[in-house]
Formats: sequence, structure tokens, C-alpha cells
Amino acid sequence: MVSRRRSRFALAACLAAAGACGAEPPLGPITDLPRALTQAEVRVVESGNRFAFALLSEAVFTSPADANVFLSPLSILMALGMTANGAQGPTLDSLLRTLRLQGMPVADLNASARALTDLLRGLDPRVQFTPVNSIWHDHRFPVAPAFLDATRRFYDADVRALDFASPSAGGVINGWVSSRTSGRIAAIVPAVLPPGAVLYLVNAIWFRAAWRQRFDPARTQDEPFQLAGGGSVSVPMMHTGGEVRVLGYNDPLVRILDLAYGGGAWRATFILPAGGTDIARLATGLDRTLWNGWMAILFDDSVRVALPRFTVRHTLDSANGILRQLGSRIAFCDTANPARDFTPMIANGAANPCITEVRHRTLVEVSEAGATAATAAAVDTGGSAPLEFRVDRPFIFAIRERLSGAILFIGLIRNPATTQ
Repeated sequence: MVSRRRSRFALAACLAAAGACGAEPPLGPITDLPRALTQAEVRVVESGNRFAFALLSEAVFTSPADANVFLSPLSILMALGMTANGAQGPTLDSLLRTLRLQGMPVADLNASARALTDLLRGLDPRVQFTPVNSIWHDHRFPVAPAFLDATRRFYDADVRALDFASPSAGGVINGWVSSRTSGRIAAIVPAVLPPGAVLYLVNAIWFRAAWRQRFDPARTQDEPFQLAGGGSVSVPMMHTGGEVRVLGYNDPLVRILDLAYGGGAWRATFILPAGGTDIARLATGLDRTLWNGWMAILFDDSVRVALPRFTVRHTLDSANGILRQLGSRIAFCDTANPARDFTPMIANGAANPCITEVRHRTLVEVSEAGATAATAAAVDTGGSAPLEFRVDRPFIFAIRERLSGAILFIGLIRNPATTQ
């Protein structure tokens, strides 16, 4: 029997994203998915995007006014999706409500997660999209076999038992994450696991892609980037030189630039508020209706592009407060609620566990060769010169797969000169 004191578990989610290098195969554009999405898959994508906007809103609202925010809603969705297999009753309902999947059977969520992962992972040979999952449990904690079987079958989870009391246990988990993200995410759990921890559910995503039309490194030069609070910083600004094919949109509220990776299915979408609109207000007010409306009316264009080269890390050592606000209050250990129910996760009648924390770490690198994130841009016109989308003030960006509509990550960059 495991004592109540030790019956705690945590989730960890991370994403590492880096610009690609080297020559890419000269393959044609990707214009269609290999198959149509099922109704359940469409719902998971749409609900996942609603979760993405809610997550961004809460993270921006609670972050310092000068901080960058960079999140992978898909990574957190995967970690919570695995957790849902170990919950029931109001606890399960709260997890699904957080993911905006109220009422969806866990079996449908599992099957959709499995199918969508397989579909997107093999969509473009020029883009590396590699999601991996793992479950780490104290060797004394009786995890239910059915729970572990579900995570293996639908999430390809690597399940391992460790002695959590060993000072090396945290290093083993962090080593796994580091190896799956090419060293970009060095750690996701504490080096020494805290007393009471019995289980970690971890998702990591490695994404690497080259721009379909790359920037010329010889044209990169230091230029000013205007900060929201006044003043400016110097950043290395990348330039295409000539015009490139993009998707774009411009109205009194926003200016949007959409650049292609690889065959064009994966896109980097940059959103810059027009006029005097506050970037934080735009980010906290972004929702699925607004987003879908913008994506539906993007038009083909040829423009010059100027984007900052940057590296940004974002750390949420505890996303508990954000997830409580989004609907998961009942699941956490510091919430006194007798309705909490993770009994499908455990065997042999062990004490009912609870979530101690959800940890999330991300990194993105944007370079001339490629990137998994980049910038929104403003329009700078003059006479008969071609349009230039120029990023020289705070912007929202997202990486999405345009054919399914899935958002891989989304963020707000206030200062590309800082890595935090």
C-alpha cells in the first residue's frame, strides 16, 4: 500500500524548435492531406486551438509586461491526454473541460491523438515533427496496467520504473528529454525529485524545418526593434532581399504574414497589431472565431520580408494556476476536494493520487535557414517600391499545419533581444 503522503504525480511538457540547415530535397508543394480527417479528429483540432488561445491569454495576462511568452498547447494537450486515461468522474470532466473537449469519450480522444500524430509526423519529408511521450513511476508505486497499456498504445509512451528516492532519478528523466530534443531542453523535472512524487507524465516535441524561400545571411544586419514600453533594442534583422511568395492580410486591426516551410503545409504565421492596438490586449482577446476568420481570407502576395533572428526560451515551472483557471482546479493536490478521482491510474487499492504540478518548457530558434517560429510584420510602402513586411515591434506568432488547421505552438514576442 502506498501512503497518501507519497501519492502525488506531475506532468511535464516541453517543445524544442530549431531552424533547419543543409539542402532540402526539391519536392513539390503539398496541397492536400493524404486522407480526410474524421469528425472526432476535426473536433480535437478545433478544441485544441481553442485551448491554445485560452492558454496564451492566461499566460500573457499573468506574465510580466516585458516578458516573452512561448507555448506549445499541443505538448500540454498530449500530457493531459495521457492523464485523462487515469481519471474518472468529475476529475476526468475537468481535464476534458480544460482541453475544450467536454463530453468527448477518452477512447475517441486517444484514437484521434494517435491518428493525427501519425498523419502530421509523415506529412512532409522536409519537416521534422517528432512528438514523444514517456511515463516515469516510482518502482514502489502500483500503477494500473490498463492505464500504462493505453498510454503505450495511443501515445507511444516509453514507460519506465525508477527509484524516485535515488538522487540520480531526476537526471535520468531529464537525460531522456534532452536526448529527444537534441539538447535544446536540458531539464524538465527537478534534479532531485521532491518527496511525495510517484509519477511523471512527460511529452516532448522536436520540430525542425527550413523556410521554403530562405533568407540570405549576407543581408542580415543589426537594426532597431521598438519596445512596447518605449525605447528600442538592436537585433540582427534578416532580409529576403527580393520579393518572396507569401500569404497576407491587412485590416484596421492587424497585419498578418504567413510564410511556408518545406512543401507549404507547415506555416509560420505572424500577427502584428495595426495602429495603436496594444499587443497584449490583442493576444488576450484572440479566439477561434477571430483566428479562423483571418486564416480563411489570407491572400497570395509577393513581398520583401524583414524578420529578427532570435532565440527564445520560456519556462513554466508551474502551470498550475493557468490550468486551474482553464478548468482543472479539482485535479491538483492543493485543492481540497473529495471528488478527485484518479483511481483508474492505480492498482491494488493504493491511495488516490493528485497532480502536484504541470511543468512546461519551450525553446525556439529563428535563423536565415529556417525556423519553427518567426515574426509578424508591419507593412512599409513607399512610391512604387514593393511591399515589405518588417518586424520591428512586438508581435504574436504561431506555427500551424494549414491543411488540418492544427496549431503546434503560439507565442508573444515582446523583446527578441532577450532569450527569456
